[in-house]
Amino acid sequence: MIDFKEIVYERPDMKHIESEFEKIQEHMPNAENVEQQLIYFQHIESIYSQYLTANTLAYIRHSIDTTDEYYDQENNFFDENNPTFQTWLNDFYQLLLKSEFRPELEEKLGKHFFDLLEVEAKTFSPEIVSDLIEENKLTTEYSKLVATAEVEFQGEKYTLAQLTAFRESTDRKVRKAASEAYFGYYAEHESELDRIYDELVKVRTQIAKKLGYENFVELGYYRMSRTDYDAKDVKAFRDQVCEEIVPIATLLKERQRERLGLAEIKYYDENFNFNSGNPKPLGDADWIVDNAKTMYEELSPETGEFFNFMLDYNLMDLLAKKSKEAGGYCAHLFDYKAPFIFANFNGTQGDIEVMTHEAGHAFQGYESKDIIPILYSSPTLEVAEIHSMSMEFFTWPWMDKFFGDQTEKFKFAHLAGTIEFIPYGVAVDEFQHYVYSNPTASPEERKTKWRQIEKKYQPYLDFEDNDYLERGGKWTRQLHIFTSPFYYIDYTLAQVCAFQFWLKDQVNHESAWQDYLELCRAGGSKPFTELLTIANLENPFEEGTIASVVPQIEEYLASVDDTKL
Repeated sequence: MIDFKEIVYERPDMKHIESEFEKIQEHMPNAENVEQQLIYFQHIESIYSQYLTANTLAYIRHSIDTTDEYYDQENNFFDENNPTFQTWLNDFYQLLLKSEFRPELEEKLGKHFFDLLEVEAKTFSPEIVSDLIEENKLTTEYSKLVATAEVEFQGEKYTLAQLTAFRESTDRKVRKAASEAYFGYYAEHESELDRIYDELVKVRTQIAKKLGYENFVELGYYRMSRTDYDAKDVKAFRDQVCEEIVPIATLLKERQRERLGLAEIKYYDENFNFNSGNPKPLGDADWIVDNAKTMYEELSPETGEFFNFMLDYNLMDLLAKKSKEAGGYCAHLFDYKAPFIFANFNGTQGDIEVMTHEAGHAFQGYESKDIIPILYSSPTLEVAEIHSMSMEFFTWPWMDKFFGDQTEKFKFAHLAGTIEFIPYGVAVDEFQHYVYSNPTASPEERKTKWRQIEKKYQPYLDFEDNDYLERGGKWTRQLHIFTSPFYYIDYTLAQVCAFQFWLKDQVNHESAWQDYLELCRAGGSKPFTELLTIANLENPFEEGTIASVVPQIEEYLASVDDTKL
């Protein structure tokens, strides 16, 4: 491994790659035994790893500075060429699926690998390549629109991420003004956002129809590699949330109103929890990283080794800055067997939450870095989010390092926040089911539907006189809706699993940590429900799972006198 800044990027030679795939296509069917086919497989895995690494490196550097013209062009290169590469890869996978040695291959590579290939085959055809290129360009357009936002506030210009600190100010007038400025950017670009999303819905629907689906919903699930549950299971889960979680979230909002001494909670109060101010880290980004180093060294030998690896090779970019893409993520540089953490620290408690969250993703990648095939390196996303959300809880014993005498305040806000998030998360999912089941709906109809769903799951929201939000515009700030359709229910499923780890950790840390470690090391070698078994977790889809964790969460929250925080 070398320092991230010293990694040399080289654009993939598509003609050479095509030639290599053609050679394999020619020789693979004539292989005399499974060993020969495995050699061909390993060669393709090497090509795949190199291509993914170049793609990821370009993406990371582009997201760090979306105005960098060189990496902007390289990002465009992958937008245009990923569908072509996928065509070649799928052609090879078809050879594996039809191989006369498939039983032996399944024994070597695992049955789940072939289940994933079967699902992937349902998501692709050469005739959709031009549509995929268009989809990629539209998602990049959205990301860039948000990343390059500069909002004038109090005489200065800020990115949307940098406005967060003002949106959590102890001064209610500042909170309101900052929130108006934040959502004002989306309202100002409403027509542009509507156009981008409308075109995305149309092109995704077109792709689905070309592949033989009634609409994008079923295809969307296949794209997420969901092999062991479907939309009916997800609806049943949403119904459980509505019954079990929404009432608790509503009560938490009432507790928030009371401790803030407000007649009503408005939208600009939503993320402000205490009159004494939301908990904030006691130091800057470098200080946070230094304390995180100590924390992970103390948590376990595995996390200590992992975090020092991240530090030694500069595998994190954490500060919010001009022209940086919004949000946080973890990416994997396969050729280097190295994860990379991207975040937008802005001086709020979210800095600690995003660091521990993305470190959970990165730790899983580090622990399963040697797993093969590449498709096993990362699980489906609802499992991946268990890694991240559970890490947030496993690090609770060290929160005093970051928050000092605000630690109890942080824990209360963090746990309450996870409960309040779940209804929003399922609202995003229900909205996307509506959108892709009704692809001809107008932008106005979509916003109206969003507002209806919002009232169902978050009945306490009060947008006062903000016309854009009252008309149902809030969802346009959610990057996943634009860039990763149907990726959001994953967070809510994972949160229910993370609650289970939180509860287990309080009873027996060693046992809970071992289960977590086994889950991380398994990568994506099995589907969601089977990985739950490995980790000794209850299935969130099953009736009663949510109800089984809720009482202890309520008990903890009730034990805290939040009026004194």
